[in-house]
Amino acid sequence: MFDWTTGLIEQSGYAGIAFLMLLENLFPPIPSELIMPMAGYMAGQGRLSLIGVILAGCVGSVLGALFWYYVGRWVGLERLKRWAAAHGRWLTISPDEVDQAKHWFDRYAGVSVFIGRLIPAIRTLISVPAGIGGMNLVAFLAWSTAGTALWTTFLAGAGYLLGSRFDQVEAWLNPVSNLVIAALVLIYAYRVITFKQPGAG
Repeated sequence: MFDWTTGLIEQSGYAGIAFLMLLENLFPPIPSELIMPMAGYMAGQGRLSLIGVILAGCVGSVLGALFWYYVGRWVGLERLKRWAAAHGRWLTISPDEVDQAKHWFDRYAGVSVFIGRLIPAIRTLISVPAGIGGMNLVAFLAWSTAGTALWTTFLAGAGYLLGSRFDQVEAWLNPVSNLVIAALVLIYAYRVITFKQPGAG
């Protein structure tokens, strides 16, 4: 997979970077923590432009986020509330809590999307509630692009500066990703175990 990623970037340049970052957001076979530092390393060798690498990474990543935003729009608030009423325990949320979450997200949508795009494992997920909550598309794109630009700049810049040691970026960030995923699993398990259907004694 590493060799395939390297070969694709070498052969396709910016288009390859955008494609890989799109894939990473749709179904993450390769983390951005590897893609962007590798591209930054190539920019450091003079084979690509650092600005071009960052822009390509942003385009691919935002397109992936846009896909999940529209998945959220398709689900919609009313459909989610029906699912919550029928399968509340496994969704770990009741219809009333869906409304509460919607009110909270309406207040902090922009900041939530911006920060979410900076957190491994949350980066893709944050687009779904934005779509479900009906966040304005222009605002979603603006906040998502801002967060994505900061993330891709950090990763590409690290690869640019580290040179042939660019793979250390992934090694440093992997524990963070694993910690976030473990926390999400534990929170979900706790919610399933302690969930009480509304109206239950």
